[in-house]
This record gives sequence, structure tokens and C-alpha cells, in this order.
Amino acid sequence: MPGPVETLVEALAAQRLVVQALVGGLVIAGLNLLGASLVFVWRDPSERALDGALGFAAGVMLAASFTSLILPGIEATPGGNPLPVLGGVLLGALALDRADVLVPHAHYLLTGNRRDDAADQSESVPVDEDRFAPVVLFILAITLHNMPEGLAVGVGFGSAAAGDASVGSAVALMLAIGIQNVPEGLAVSVAAVNAGLDRRFYAVLTGIRSGLVEIPLVLFGALAVTLAAPILPYAMGFAAGAMLFVISDEIVPETHLRGNERVATLGTMVGVVVMLYLDVSLG
Repeated sequence: MPGPVETLVEALAAQRLVVQALVGGLVIAGLNLLGASLVFVWRDPSERALDGALGFAAGVMLAASFTSLILPGIEATPGGNPLPVLGGVLLGALALDRADVLVPHAHYLLTGNRRDDAADQSESVPVDEDRFAPVVLFILAITLHNMPEGLAVGVGFGSAAAGDASVGSAVALMLAIGIQNVPEGLAVSVAAVNAGLDRRFYAVLTGIRSGLVEIPLVLFGALAVTLAAPILPYAMGFAAGAMLFVISDEIVPETHLRGNERVATLGTMVGVVVMLYLDVSLG
């Protein structure tokens, strides 16, 4: 009797591309929300636990970048030419680098010297803007980093529709990205709580906001590569390069700041193993 994952693969294989992509976007955004909601039951996770969980997310993204994007992208090019995919990898990393440059300036538009004194003063405590600005930056950064993940899932389903990959591999990528969204969503909520947003609702709302950006990008990625098939290798490389940039520039340094390098590294290894298992079993 087929398991739930096999049933999902069969059901998605029978659907049109838009439905597949929409389901993929809802799954990864829903798992981001699940992670953000964990703050209700796991009120004070240790830094060690968070670093291990983010290390796991990095491992999943690392393996997915190669097994679900770079290698299938090279196979999809005529003669297995790696240059379009590798060019896309460099473009993806450059795009994230330029986007990260803009993030430090964005919080002035959202905080500056203003306070929303009219907003629910009876139910919330004043928030120190000097503490709030960093969490706004963190939320913006996570939202920015959700974008290549959503694009990657969309490209995965688009490549399956184009016949260059199986639906199973697209589902494996979707599940992998969704699983690593759980610790990311939790990290956003914990950062919001630590910044002084004492109502858990606001913390969860940050996770929702971060995750919802993925749904339209999944649809965009899926439709783009099917309507313009020649860009598929570039798109797969772009999504992979953007995720690799996030791993190297953000997640690894962040998880190594507080003396938890070993647990973060072990988390990364577990993430790689989980992604490889999903890719082999479903691809």
C-alpha cells in the first residue's frame, strides 16, 4: 500500500502545472508557519538547539542545491553543457549579494524615529526601537532568503512539466525546502520575542509574512521555465546559487558565533542525509 508521500507524488503527477506549483507553495509556506508557531509550545529554545536546527536547514539546502537543481540542470542542457547552469549559479549568488546590501537600509523606512503609539497600546508593551530595528533586519533577511527557496520549488515543478525531471524529484525538493523552513520560521519568532514583542501573535505573524513570499515565487518559477524553456538551466543554477550564498554568507556564520559549531555541523550532516534520502527515494 503506497505511503502518503507516494500518494502525493501520484496525485501531483496527474495535475496541471499551476496546481502542482500552488500545492508546492502552500506546503512550504505552511511548514514555515508551523515553525513560527512552535514558539507557542517551545517558548525559550536554547541557542544550542537553534544553531543545531539552522545547521540542519543548511544541510538540506546544500544537498538540494546539487541533487535537485545543479545536476538536473546540467543534464537538461544539450550535450550536458554545464556552462548555463554554472552561469546561473554565479548570477544567483550575485543577486543575493546585491539584495543583502540593500537590507541594512530598509529598516529606516519601517522604524526610523517613529512609534506606532495608536496600535493596541493596552495589549502590548513598548518596544525599544534600538532592539526592534535588528529584528526587522532579521525578518527582512529571512524573507529575502525565502525567495530563492520558493523559486527553487517552482523551477523543480517546471522542469518536471518540461520533461527534464520527474515529479518525484520535484516533490522531494518541495519537502526538503519545507522541512528546513520549520527551524527558519521558529528562528524568526524567537528573534521577535527576544526583541520585546511579548505577544506571541506578533512573533507568529513574522513567520507568516516570511513564508507567504514563497507562494507567488513558486508559481512564477514554474511558469517561467515552461513558457521559456531555454532559461531552465539558468533558472535552476540561479536558484541553487542563491541558496548556496545564503548557506555560506548567513547560516553557517550565524550558527558558529556562540560556540555551537559542533552541534551546528552535526545538524548540517543530518540535513544532507535527509535530503539525499528524499532525493533517492522519490526521484
